[in-house]
Amino acid sequence: MSATNVPQSHIASAQNGGGAAESLPPLALCVLITLCAIKFLLHAFTSLHRYGYFRDELYLLDCGRHLAWGYVDMAPLSAVYARVALLMGGLLPALRIIPALAGTGLIALVIVITRQLGGNRFAQALAGLCVLLVPINIIIDDMLSMNSFEPLFWMGCVYVLIRIIRTGNSKLWLWFGLLAGLGLENKHSTLFFGFAIFLAVVLTRLRREFAKPWIWIAGIIALLIFLPNLIWQIHRNFPTLQDLENVRRSGKNVVLSPLAFIWQQIMMEQPVFAIIWITGLVSFLWGSGRKFRVLGVAFLIFFATLLILHGKDYYVAPIYPMMYAAGAVAIERWPARRRWAGARLWPKAAIATAVIILGGILVPLFIPVFSPPRFLAYADALHVHFAKSEVHQSSALPQFFADQFGWRALVRQIADIYNSLPPGERPETGIWAGNYGEAGAVDLFGPAYGLPRAYSRHQNYWYWGPPPVVYKNLIVVEWSFQDVKDNCTSWQAFDHYDQWGMAEENTPIYLCRGTKFDIQKIWWHSHHWN
Repeated sequence: MSATNVPQSHIASAQNGGGAAESLPPLALCVLITLCAIKFLLHAFTSLHRYGYFRDELYLLDCGRHLAWGYVDMAPLSAVYARVALLMGGLLPALRIIPALAGTGLIALVIVITRQLGGNRFAQALAGLCVLLVPINIIIDDMLSMNSFEPLFWMGCVYVLIRIIRTGNSKLWLWFGLLAGLGLENKHSTLFFGFAIFLAVVLTRLRREFAKPWIWIAGIIALLIFLPNLIWQIHRNFPTLQDLENVRRSGKNVVLSPLAFIWQQIMMEQPVFAIIWITGLVSFLWGSGRKFRVLGVAFLIFFATLLILHGKDYYVAPIYPMMYAAGAVAIERWPARRRWAGARLWPKAAIATAVIILGGILVPLFIPVFSPPRFLAYADALHVHFAKSEVHQSSALPQFFADQFGWRALVRQIADIYNSLPPGERPETGIWAGNYGEAGAVDLFGPAYGLPRAYSRHQNYWYWGPPPVVYKNLIVVEWSFQDVKDNCTSWQAFDHYDQWGMAEENTPIYLCRGTKFDIQKIWWHSHHWN
């Protein structure tokens, strides 16, 4: 890294033996504040146009009511986020402000990382714009899940790693261990990120760090933070691994070929953004950013691991922010070598303009600003078609929108059935949901209609059962007719349909009278984990 390409504050920091990370100059700080404000206001504005709770959010709220050190399909911090939302009332704006803040923090962190890589104002602005406008980030930051926080923890680790390389201060590994441990408690896929970083350190000059104690202490710190969840998994025979195996055997997810997986990465991040992250990869491996080659190697290892394991395409998303930072720095430096002033300016202007225009045009496709008919018309006008991530996914809308429709109407219909029963029969009638979304919807909206809590053997609901009484009757949601026929003395079907929701929800609701089984006896013999 030549001194001509590094801000003077960076040089001063290195000359002082590293020290604390330098602060941003005023103009760079203005860039950071502006982009962060746009990000937050974008999600705050759409809180006025929400479709509704996303399926997973309904489940998370119930997990927030049952805090534990582990869950069948996720790490424990997700439930903590939901618990915070519940303390703020559990309403949709309170729920959604949490991922919006996480996404805003990621933009700030990426701008700081870009500066640490030697980027000036243009590079910082370009990297921030990419993280702001890339479609997958808009989607995950618009609904509560662990996915909004995953890149925040990973990029925190990347920032620490960059500081270790720049300053030679190996004690900073302790911060890496802390962030990695929290990342594991947020989402288990951090194990793959940690594996990629570990192997990249082995394969690069940074391997000298293994001769010092700090990297090993960092590993111990991460393990200790992760230990409560690990113990929870051990005591229950690793339900998360069972869940993942069930998904694999059921063929639930779309399995992409290697070429299709790579192509989907380009389309998921959008082609103009792909140019920037690919430039960043080249820069890390062979270009001006090769001082930080460990990050490029880690990206390749992580990418290859998910490709081999047939991971979903969006699983790669959390590692892209560092690639945008490196790509922005490389793009900023390349025109500086041209003598003609226009040659120095037009490539920057062209790339920044393409990012802003293309990103801006596509934003309405990933955030709920249109009604469903207008959204479909807009997507058709742009000739945009959304790839399925699950085999049985079926809706006029992409899943991240479709799963926000129909929940309140579903609960209202269940309430109509329940309240139509004679008062003496209601205490003997329970609600059994086949899916965690339905169970979560009943638990959230049901009390306003006088409904009891729902029971389900799907995911973590199995641990929260069985019901305290043996119900004579059940209102069952998402049961097949054959299941109803086999387990009910008599039944009554009520058609259910929502135009914009997922097709799997458009199945009859059954009032099952005279159940042929003891729900408490059969409960522990089987569960539905997928």
